[in-house]
Amino acid sequence: MMAERVVESGKATNGGGEAEKSLKDKGNEFFKAGNYLKAAALYTQAIKLDPSNATLYSNRAAAFLSLVKLSKALADADTTIKLNPQWEKGYFRKGCVLEAMEKYEDALAAFEMALQHNPKSTEVSRKIKRLGQLQKDKQRAQELETLRSNVDMAKHLESFKSEMSDTYGTEDCWKEMFAFIVETMETAVKSWHETSKVDTRVYFLLDKEKTQTDKYAPAVNIDKAFQSPDTHSNCFTYLRQYAEESFSKAACLVTPKSSISYPQVWKGQGSRKWKLGQNDGIFVQFESPSIRKVWFIPSSNEKGQTLCREPQALDIGAHEILPRIFKEKSISS
Repeated sequence: MMAERVVESGKATNGGGEAEKSLKDKGNEFFKAGNYLKAAALYTQAIKLDPSNATLYSNRAAAFLSLVKLSKALADADTTIKLNPQWEKGYFRKGCVLEAMEKYEDALAAFEMALQHNPKSTEVSRKIKRLGQLQKDKQRAQELETLRSNVDMAKHLESFKSEMSDTYGTEDCWKEMFAFIVETMETAVKSWHETSKVDTRVYFLLDKEKTQTDKYAPAVNIDKAFQSPDTHSNCFTYLRQYAEESFSKAACLVTPKSSISYPQVWKGQGSRKWKLGQNDGIFVQFESPSIRKVWFIPSSNEKGQTLCREPQALDIGAHEILPRIFKEKSISS
């Protein structure tokens, strides 16, 4: 850690003899040479000779700070303030220690006190400006971590939930399908947050009574599906057959945008024009006999953290990643 400014040579002293001065001067020399341990030891000897000298505590606080002995540095800064409350240096030292402790709000308060006692100090003014930005950065980092760890897709899918309820009425199956899409989305987003990637897969909501679970898995990897029109067509044919033979109730495609060579649905014009920027993200396409939906979950990088944004519903007629997997079926009222 870099030392905070040079130690004081004689300001705000309250007495002491030649021996104390000699020890302090030697301590200052060692401090300037970067030998903070020796400097702290010499300041300690000087303090024993002149225990009410605020400058000595201020200098030792600077030495302890450079040694990353933060608790001791903070105690010396507080003693400096107690001995000479009108001297800005004690508050400055305290602010520097609190900054090192990443207690930015408290550090800012200490620097503001220092500025009150010395309004012309450009050094303190720079600290206040920097600490204000650090505090904002820390707060934003905490907000990002909260967003990353508390993934709740259900709150973003209320309109889809209402659509399913309107379509299926009192049938309980829509609740199962809604829980299926929410879980699939949340799993994808959490994986993206942790690894910045998701596997290209189609998840199936299997029928607990009809599906032969030893033959049909709830997820199918389709990592090569979007390499070309041919692989896309072959994959779609396979998935349609899989959905039918497994008696699946619904399916959900999850794929990162960056893995799609075909079809690049974000390159259309007119009604197909893409409005969600060039960033990578996750496509999620829900398939069932009665309802089809597609979303794009944009991703961004902020403060070194990958963050998925709110899922954006797309026009499936313009931006479908796969054609219809299930045979269309309308719900009779």
